[in-house]
Amino acid sequence: MKTFATAQIRNVALIGHGGSGKTTLTEALLFTAGAIPRMGRVEDGNTVADFDPEEQRRGISVSLSLAPIEYEGHKINLLDTPGYADFIGDVVAAINAADLAVFVVSAVEGVEVQTEIAWKLAARRGIPRAIFVNKLDRERASFQRTLDDLKAKFGAGVAPVQLPIGEEATLQGVVELLNDVAITYNGNGKGTVSPIPAEMEAEEHSVHDALVEGIVVADDDLMERYLADEKIEVGELAKALAAGVAQGTVFPVLSGSATKLVGVDRLLKFLVEEAPAPDVADGAPAALVFKTVVDPYVGHVNLFKMLHGSVAHDGILANQRTKADERFHQLFTLRGKEQENVTEVAAGDIAAVAKLAGTETGDLLLAKGADIDVPPLELPEPLLAVAIHPKSKGDEDKLANAMHRLQEEDPVLRIERNAETHQTVLRGMGETHLSITIERLQRKFGVEVETEEVRVPYRETITGSAEAEGKVKKQTGGHGQFAVAWLRVEPQTRGAGIEFVDQIVGGVIPRQYIPAVDKGVHETVEHGGALGFPVVDVKVTCFDGKHHPVDSSEMAFKTAAASGMREALQKAGPLLLEPISELVVIVPEASQGEVMGDLNSKRGRIHGTAPIGDGEVEVTALVPTSEILRYAIDLRSMTGGRGRFNATFSHYDPVPSHLVDKIAEAAKEASKG
Repeated sequence: MKTFATAQIRNVALIGHGGSGKTTLTEALLFTAGAIPRMGRVEDGNTVADFDPEEQRRGISVSLSLAPIEYEGHKINLLDTPGYADFIGDVVAAINAADLAVFVVSAVEGVEVQTEIAWKLAARRGIPRAIFVNKLDRERASFQRTLDDLKAKFGAGVAPVQLPIGEEATLQGVVELLNDVAITYNGNGKGTVSPIPAEMEAEEHSVHDALVEGIVVADDDLMERYLADEKIEVGELAKALAAGVAQGTVFPVLSGSATKLVGVDRLLKFLVEEAPAPDVADGAPAALVFKTVVDPYVGHVNLFKMLHGSVAHDGILANQRTKADERFHQLFTLRGKEQENVTEVAAGDIAAVAKLAGTETGDLLLAKGADIDVPPLELPEPLLAVAIHPKSKGDEDKLANAMHRLQEEDPVLRIERNAETHQTVLRGMGETHLSITIERLQRKFGVEVETEEVRVPYRETITGSAEAEGKVKKQTGGHGQFAVAWLRVEPQTRGAGIEFVDQIVGGVIPRQYIPAVDKGVHETVEHGGALGFPVVDVKVTCFDGKHHPVDSSEMAFKTAAASGMREALQKAGPLLLEPISELVVIVPEASQGEVMGDLNSKRGRIHGTAPIGDGEVEVTALVPTSEILRYAIDLRSMTGGRGRFNATFSHYDPVPSHLVDKIAEAAKEASKG
């Protein structure tokens, strides 16, 4: 593929709710531009953008995919994004690389939740936006209903630049409002200029006038001429429209059908004529890595955007994070999974590079001595967890390596080892995200894992004081084992930890054995008290004991201390403690009552609510961690996917007495497994 000047480059993210037709539209754009000989179908698993086996099997996009197009002397880098909440991380990555987001909205379903969420992300980033109303050929499709929905959700900047000719089975084409012409289609995707249907003329003139008013209002000269009834040429209006798009004040609405190839060529023309070119600054080469793909055979492939300057084959840039030099041995562009070598990547363009040594998603690669600031990728926190362990014993190292590589590809994933519960915990955005990660572990790295519920790190303490004798006495011929240690346990304030006090006098336990008593005490509390959980906040005093000049040993006193400790804890009123999370939930105002009721049913204590604008309210609460292990699923169900939350550890509280036996029994069963 040849090198394009920055002014001829368009970086476009296709964004929208799952099922709105983004991947089909990508396919239609590629076909209409002549980049592919025929259109694939999502349901057949043969599209350019959905090439992962997990995507083909499920019929959904789960990863960002790059598909460049050459059209009318321009290069359009299409970024096809997933439409499901579990894969919002790749939407964030695309928004960081694109210069325009085209929101694909179904004319049947209208504006759906992931479209709303992604719109807010794009607005926060300040990226220009346009809208393509798709599926106008489908039963129950309505352009007007969808347009009303768009205006209600996204404001007055929403401006139709086209009207569909017909709907559902009668969809024939589109009317271009700027130049007052109709474009009709015969099934091959090539539009033919036609007269505007007579029955649409009145509507077209009305919407045309409203569009012109919306465009000229931002340009004083055009506004003055418009008010003076002076004719404004289509080229001037198009230029003003492009300025409004770039400034993020106008959100043009185009329409059509990706499957029927209606309006697809007009979308391509819009991208060439009205979409903004990359906004690049002068300066030394700088590249932002916004996506990493890990292949077990090829290795790392980093997708990057040149923020300014250019890079050529075998060029060297320094990683701002690691300070290491990275040589661009292999430069290429990707169309789905197909690679095409390039010799140079110009400012503003998007390309890929293989086998960089230590570069990860979010890294900046700069010319030596350069230093620039780029806002970091604001990736969401993974909120659903599952415990995993390798099916084959001895595969722990293999699993750790595979998970590290998958995290490079998907930085939203988290993997951690919980020292208290002895579980390896995988965190993701939802059930599908976790399921696909587990499938990829096997497909890409040959690691099969089994899953189980995440265990809650309960702890226990005591409510009273108690004393007990720990004793070891064995005579088996030769040296025996003998040790006696008297221990007293007392509760301490929360957070004080375990305190060991030596009150031995008169040498009843020789000095050299006191550390063994201390070790026996600490190992016992770590392995679990009367209820089976690690013990906290206890003062332990060794105040008496006995020894034998021949049969006593460190092991004997350690064992005696452990025995005495277990008995003393049992007598001192064991108390089970559970972790409490501080939960901050942001939900639509309409869902506030249901969410608060649900938190109450989860033994939560609501601390406050506050409106935060945009029709949302923030609810803060303290909730037992055990009650919110699957809160990501619960909240999505209650709010239709519009809620979000953050949970952080707060403190430990006593478990209600009626739940103690059930929790202790479950822990015993888990330990047997």
